Amino acid sequence: MIFLRYESFRGYLRMYPVTAIIIALNLLVFLIDELSGNHALLNGGIFYSYPDENYFSLEEPWRYVTAVFLHLGFQHLFFNMFAVLIFAPPLEKMLGHVRYLVFYLISGIIGNLFSAIAEAETAGAGASGAIYGIYGAYLYLALMKKSLDDASRKTVYMILIFGLVYSVFVPGIGLWAHVGGLFAGFVMAYAFDWYLINKRKRH
Repeated sequence: MIFLRYESFRGYLRMYPVTAIIIALNLLVFLIDELSGNHALLNGGIFYSYPDENYFSLEEPWRYVTAVFLHLGFQHLFFNMFAVLIFAPPLEKMLGHVRYLVFYLISGIIGNLFSAIAEAETAGAGASGAIYGIYGAYLYLALMKKSLDDASRKTVYMILIFGLVYSVFVPGIGLWAHVGGLFAGFVMAYAFDWYLINKRKRH
């Protein structure tokens, strides 16, 4: 089971520094924004797209990235960071620190893009697009590579089924950000695998 975490706090920081920084940054941004009293960071960084204002966020493209590090309440933050804490480390280990960071950011960006494509008016924030990108990579490993152990594979399927059903039936959940992140993660996992296969062939 690759999702069980046995590391000490120091060991976790040493082995998964990018994941640790992502969690710390999300917590810090949330704390600063809450203490400010006016939610300036949330208002300035939330992703939104309206046909007559900031369509596809073309006027303020930084929101594609900043929204990934912003949350709409403590519960939202807690569940997302718990998912990152548990599920991100194996992927950081597989990809390496830099590739994993790029993977995480692109998954979040594509999640926001899918929201803008699928909905005429959309607004949201949170790390869930990036988190579903992580799930997408594991889905690729489970379906196409058959490289996950049974317990990890079943965990991925269960999380995705529950998460997508929850996204459909609970109002206020960014379904298309989840779908976009999942799609991006699956495709990037395939691309990385293809790159490694062809690299081995050249040698």
